[in-house]
Amino acid sequence: MEQKVVERLLKYVSFHTTSDSKNENCPSSEGQIVFAEYLVDELKSLGLEDASVDKNCYVMATLKGNTDGVDTIGFVSHLDTNEDVSGKDIKPRLIKNYDGKDIVLNEELNIVTYVADYPELQELKGDDIIVTDGTTLLGADDKAGIAEIITAIEYLIEHPEIKHGDIKLGFTPDEEIGSGADHFDVEKFGAKYAYTLDGAICGELQYENFNAANATITIQGRNVHPGTAKNKMVNALHIAAEISELFPTSERPETTEGYEGFYHLNVLNGNVEKATMEYIIRDHSKEKYEERKAFFKKSVEDTSKKYNGRVEYQLDDVYFNMREKVEPIKFIVDIAEEAMKESDVKPLLVPIRGGTDGARLSFMGLPCPNIFTGGLNFHSKNECVSVNAMVKASQVIVKIAEKFAQR
Repeated sequence: MEQKVVERLLKYVSFHTTSDSKNENCPSSEGQIVFAEYLVDELKSLGLEDASVDKNCYVMATLKGNTDGVDTIGFVSHLDTNEDVSGKDIKPRLIKNYDGKDIVLNEELNIVTYVADYPELQELKGDDIIVTDGTTLLGADDKAGIAEIITAIEYLIEHPEIKHGDIKLGFTPDEEIGSGADHFDVEKFGAKYAYTLDGAICGELQYENFNAANATITIQGRNVHPGTAKNKMVNALHIAAEISELFPTSERPETTEGYEGFYHLNVLNGNVEKATMEYIIRDHSKEKYEERKAFFKKSVEDTSKKYNGRVEYQLDDVYFNMREKVEPIKFIVDIAEEAMKESDVKPLLVPIRGGTDGARLSFMGLPCPNIFTGGLNFHSKNECVSVNAMVKASQVIVKIAEKFAQR
């Protein structure tokens, strides 16, 4: 498994699949189509004859079962990479037997991953790890997930003595910009339950995620020459700064953890005449989530009154906590937990401080917990992935399929 899962990831990251939030088409980038077509060819070469990609770039395929009376399950990962850091011309490097110390990613540019900044790296001491050259992200989020799924499927094909039912594979576009489930055809997919491979450190098993809203604030200022600005100028940037200070510093991503929610100012653009602010609002508790949205609305509306209607906003729900849909059938989480233990992986049941395609799919009728990929520092030039964890993820997939057959 190890050689194949590594070879796959190194190949997959060569595809430039950065999604584009400014493009309303699906997929939002041409590179995702190229990658999807490659995967379809690969799956067909393994014998999955129904492998296909639709007009919206959703890849689906089926590994036929070799025993009757088993629920159809699925495994899902996404094709795209995050747009905050370049995903073009990725140059991965394999570090054998990582020593747990600072990693010089790019000596020429003096780009270093410091253990002091990322102490969880020490948990990877002794592992083989894959890193970047410090100029791009790696793309293990979520190409490691795809590599792990396909490697597990190949293993099942090569070991027909392992009993399993029908297994569906689904690879989605544009997850990173929040639209990965927009055109996912749950009925066509045909699975009763599924698992996303989109988690991080080895052992992560998640069936709780944030309730999530996105908000845009538009501030209309009034610009005049600063020499004659008294009692005339209305500086949109100052109003933006004032709004930012209305949200507690103790409730930001950089000051919260676990089940703690937050307000996150993600983008601020503008000048004196006009400014826009983009916020994301997150909380695991539905009650606290609604309270956060209410506080956000009141804060912005009060500011708008202060400045004679110069502030407007739009706030939209994006996804909800999948726990509501998964907990009534929690045996699918229990099966994954047992599969991890039997694969010599310590399960870490932790909430997702974010969301996955699985969150939305769960509300679309496809309950979908999330499993680790083995990656760290997603969405950054310091991204890396443990080869050992990738192998373990593939083994867990095989075990889940086996355990469903045993039920």
